[in-house]
Amino acid sequence: MKNISLNGLLALLLPILASCAPMAAVGVSTGADTTAVVSEDRRTSGIFVEDESIELKSNRRIKEQLGNKIHINVTSFNRIVLLTGEVPDEVMKKQAERLVMTIPNVRNIINEIAIAKNSSLTSRSKDSLITSRVKGRFLTKGKFKINYIKVVTENGIVYLLGMVIHEEADNAAEIASATSGVLKVVKAFEYLD
Repeated sequence: MKNISLNGLLALLLPILASCAPMAAVGVSTGADTTAVVSEDRRTSGIFVEDESIELKSNRRIKEQLGNKIHINVTSFNRIVLLTGEVPDEVMKKQAERLVMTIPNVRNIINEIAIAKNSSLTSRSKDSLITSRVKGRFLTKGKFKINYIKVVTENGIVYLLGMVIHEEADNAAEIASATSGVLKVVKAFEYLD
């Protein structure tokens, strides 16, 4: 087993710990208590729970059918599913999409899976840090409630999901695109106006 220095350990844990800061600042629990999250969300509590269920079922099906040689993230917001990550070929990319489409109540799928080798732990840590920075900047700027928008980062590309008005979407995209490390911003919003 390799010895990891204290600095190495901190480098691995920093993105994880940093991602908790914006949520703690707004009083959002990361445990079983999701009351604070739901109360600040535009989705109904039923849809919020349904999104969690879609993510769990999708992840389980993908792992069972496609195994561990792939890296796919499933994010559901208002029953619209964003797929990100990496697979070795187009066949697996389409198979992942078909598997998720069989989950009850999925309305639509945005398939952003890349045909590439799996990202490294370093790359994923950088993505976690970018997500934390974006959320932190949302909180600092105060142009909308940060729970209105879900942020997903994959290979430096930031995906924004949520039920928003156009002004909130534009503000979120502007803030995210000016965040250190962001290569591109993809808006995957549902508009309320």
